[in-house]
Amino acid sequence: MIDHASMQNAVVCHLHSVSDYPSTNGRRSDDSRIGGSRVKCRWLGSLGAGYLSPSKLRAEIKQIRRLTSKPFAVNLFIPEQPTHVDEKSLTDLIGQLKPICDELGIDAEQLTIDYQDQFDEQFAVVVEERVPVFSFTFGLLPSEKMEQCKKAGIFVMGTATTVHEAMQLERLGVNAVVAQGSEAGGHRGTFAHAYHEAMIGTMALVPQVADHVRVPVIAAGGIMDARGIAASFALGASAVQMGTAFIPCEESGAHPLYKQALIVASEELVAVTSSITGKAVRGLRNRLMDLTEQLPETLPYPLQHVLTQHIRKAAAEQLRPEWMSMWAGQGIRLARQQSAQELVNRLAQETDSIIRMLKLKGIDK
Repeated sequence: MIDHASMQNAVVCHLHSVSDYPSTNGRRSDDSRIGGSRVKCRWLGSLGAGYLSPSKLRAEIKQIRRLTSKPFAVNLFIPEQPTHVDEKSLTDLIGQLKPICDELGIDAEQLTIDYQDQFDEQFAVVVEERVPVFSFTFGLLPSEKMEQCKKAGIFVMGTATTVHEAMQLERLGVNAVVAQGSEAGGHRGTFAHAYHEAMIGTMALVPQVADHVRVPVIAAGGIMDARGIAASFALGASAVQMGTAFIPCEESGAHPLYKQALIVASEELVAVTSSITGKAVRGLRNRLMDLTEQLPETLPYPLQHVLTQHIRKAAAEQLRPEWMSMWAGQGIRLARQQSAQELVNRLAQETDSIIRMLKLKGIDK
């Protein structure tokens, strides 16, 4: 059973869906292997399952349980209702994307915005499997689903990018709030504001959230090493969430070219855009980002995400990183190629050393 005390000084290792990080053979790689590796180190591994089918999600949960008896988390996206898109606008947009399709040798007519929202079915799997920790982003979990989690004994975490959002999550009844700073890689979790109004850095966001909610706060965004972990604890966080730091790990299912790009990239190459998926997302700037930002229109999420998905998948299969989506946070220069075990051990040792040093200096809180 996960409780508030067990979240103290914890690290949530968030592994995003490999729909974002495709493997070279086009199949989804074994995310559960890295998740299991992490939680064996007494960290909390988190499976990003937003793009998984319910059956695949159940299989991943069972695989994680074969690898570890320790707690783990599953993350899902709160669904958003897209607006109607008229046929002419869609045809024009596909025409704008045709040059990319031609370069990749794919038929632009294959681009589609057809998709099926599976959140209810995904959530049912989480409850039926009694996943120890459930986290969500992009909005508020419906109250009846929150009640289902409580009845199942599931520890629930929601994502906030402002104090206002954090307070809404606390009123909803979450057990912990993930305070996502603007440095974070991947999609912005903002739901109560325009994304540009909620681009608050982790150092400013965490202490303000900690001062306004009573539940544990988990710092996220730009945390790549022990200095970031120790600083987060000093700012009032009970735990931290890390994602970009684990992408280059040997066990990660990220595309090899994606891993390589992270290692050689620098912070000025990381940007926020809505043009690729229809929702603000931070990643490495490349030709895909540059060209889609020139489009006269961007469809709302998830329609734009679905529309460009075929392009990004083809790029990964053809080893063309310039057309891939490669999400990353601003602490990119701190990324290292190593095993997840090595990273976890190093972070644990170095965080302990920093905290001991601060105590010796008499400046611990």
